[in-house]
Amino acid sequence: MKLNIYLANRLKEIFTEGKWVLGTNFKAQIIDVDWQHAIQKVDDFNTIADLTFHIDYYIAGVAKVLEGGTLDIRDKFSFDAPPIESEQNWLELVNKFCADAEKFIDLVEKMPEEKIQDDFVDKKYGTYYRNIDAMIEHTYYHLGQIILIKKRIKNLNSNES
Repeated sequence: MKLNIYLANRLKEIFTEGKWVLGTNFKAQIIDVDWQHAIQKVDDFNTIADLTFHIDYYIAGVAKVLEGGTLDIRDKFSFDAPPIESEQNWLELVNKFCADAEKFIDLVEKMPEEKIQDDFVDKKYGTYYRNIDAMIEHTYYHLGQIILIKKRIKNLNSNES
């Protein structure tokens, strides 16, 4: 299997279609959340909305590079989400995540095989492969957080009833 296809399949697995490792994927976990739960604070954790913005921030930023653009994203801005004040705001973020994830997957799938081992923007950032693989691992980390936050919200809300 070509490396670009392998990576695209792994991205589909974590972003939109998979059920292999955790039995779910990022899209499946956010699509059924209402906006009040998306912004509900649990202990000192980030909210589901914060984590969705955070992952989408990196997806959109790296996709821009894959399209030939510049690397403009910075870690210090990766949680600077606009406030979610309505269901409409939340749905816009969910839809943006879904569209950006599909675009990112498509870009990786169409990436020339030889480019995957090239330096990503600058040698200090490693290869395209390393950055795409890191995106997958980073998303698994935050997906696990979302799953736990959803369970905590469910328990908190059932205890209040």
